[in-house]
Amino acid sequence: MTKEELRKIYLEKRRRLSDSEYEKLSSQLCDYFFKHIDLSTVKVLHIFIPIEKNKEPNTWFIIDRIQKEFSEINLAVPRVNNPTGYLENFIFSGKNQLQENKWSILEPQYGKVIQSVEIDMVLIPLLVFDEQGHRIGYGKGIYDKFLASCRSDCKKIGVSFFPPQEQKFEVQSHDISLDYCLTPIRIYRF
Repeated sequence: MTKEELRKIYLEKRRRLSDSEYEKLSSQLCDYFFKHIDLSTVKVLHIFIPIEKNKEPNTWFIIDRIQKEFSEINLAVPRVNNPTGYLENFIFSGKNQLQENKWSILEPQYGKVIQSVEIDMVLIPLLVFDEQGHRIGYGKGIYDKFLASCRSDCKKIGVSFFPPQEQKFEVQSHDISLDYCLTPIRIYRF
């Protein structure tokens, strides 16, 4: 199957989730994250703001809990630099710093910029992943470029409602693999 075919299938699978299923799965992801991910050495955690219209996993559960229970961890949230296609990372200071862009994606409008090399762990949005840790996103390569600029010891964790795709899909030389993928019922290590 091609990446484009898999994108369509998994976007549709997410869209078919009822609101209650979506919230339940997102809550389970959050619980599993805090149960199985070691945050003891993390000073900066990059976390995506969910695109609600695409039913991306609701990372607000994780954000809220980090702020309450792990105040020593700085959260970095992304903004796409449209001319370059690269992610810029800002320390998250609250929802008032976010504004919808032209694609209805919440992004920080101001704040302290943090360099990729300062990030210890990245939570990565994806549509589908395989048993080797390869992932498929929306196809623009934004996260691949960003991950290539992170330190080699930065933990790369995908976030998915679904288990890995069993059929192989094409992998290109610039694709960055995951270290882990978090699902509502299991964490996959690669």
